[in-house]
Amino acid sequence: MSVSRLLIALCGLLACFAGARAAESQGPDPLAFSEVAPGVYVHHGHVAVQSADNGGDIANIGFVVGADAVAMIDSGGSVAEGKAALAAIRAVTDKPVRWLIDTHMHPDHIFGNQVFKAAGATIIGHRRLPAALAARAKFYKQSMRDQMGAALVDPVVVTPPDETVPDERVIDLGDRKLTLKAWGTAHTDNDLTVFDQKTKTLFAGDLVFLDHIPVIDGSIKGWLAQLPALTATPAERVVPGHGPVSAPWPQALAPESEYLKTLAADVRKAIADGVPLSEAAQTAGQSESAKWKLFGDYNARNATAAYAELEWE
Repeated sequence: MSVSRLLIALCGLLACFAGARAAESQGPDPLAFSEVAPGVYVHHGHVAVQSADNGGDIANIGFVVGADAVAMIDSGGSVAEGKAALAAIRAVTDKPVRWLIDTHMHPDHIFGNQVFKAAGATIIGHRRLPAALAARAKFYKQSMRDQMGAALVDPVVVTPPDETVPDERVIDLGDRKLTLKAWGTAHTDNDLTVFDQKTKTLFAGDLVFLDHIPVIDGSIKGWLAQLPALTATPAERVVPGHGPVSAPWPQALAPESEYLKTLAADVRKAIADGVPLSEAAQTAGQSESAKWKLFGDYNARNATAAYAELEWE
């Protein structure tokens, strides 16, 4: 090979190396977020069951920008989603991400936690969240590995909160205060909401579902009992855990309330009539089937949980 050809080849190799380094330094592409109110950004998760195809990106997650700092609300269903969410924040502001707020324990909301921990955020959640994660971490990783594959799940380190909320707490992002409220057992036993006082935006986590059928992993009685207090939150809009990125408040709560009341009434009637659980699980709540996506995936499970709770009233 001539000297000139050798130099050309060497230059090509150097250019490829430089391109690879540049691509590496750019990091992940930012996740898509919509600004639903001034300084309030929400990513729309797929209304679907977690899978390799959607990468666990099925929950609505968001962030709020204050004068001094940023708070992230939930971190997504994988390390990759967490990194893409952090990149989205950096595309908006260079202010420090001071807080990551976990709304509850489910993997689609917390599997990106380690990304924000590494970025310096303090993770905060419900007082019962540490125990819930400790009890379920191994199961969550195995079940999510079965659903999404090892490549997405094996990098996850289930990361608990650094601080917890026993009842209510206010955090200040600089000219912007967020009220964090810990709820009794409802969707789970560790549900936490975030209320932005400045824009009257409520991040409800999975205490509010729209489009996606509600999922009971706590108590149907507790959920129904707390709906009046949840409705009383002085919000103008809500960011549900699943469904559209925002909706008017409190009107957005009506479909979920109707579903839970219908399911409870059907299960109570089945119990009174001596209908066995196996049959009630297939019939209770069926009048709501056309109103919800993923009804076939979750309604029988909800009916089973409701039956197990309500038969001991």
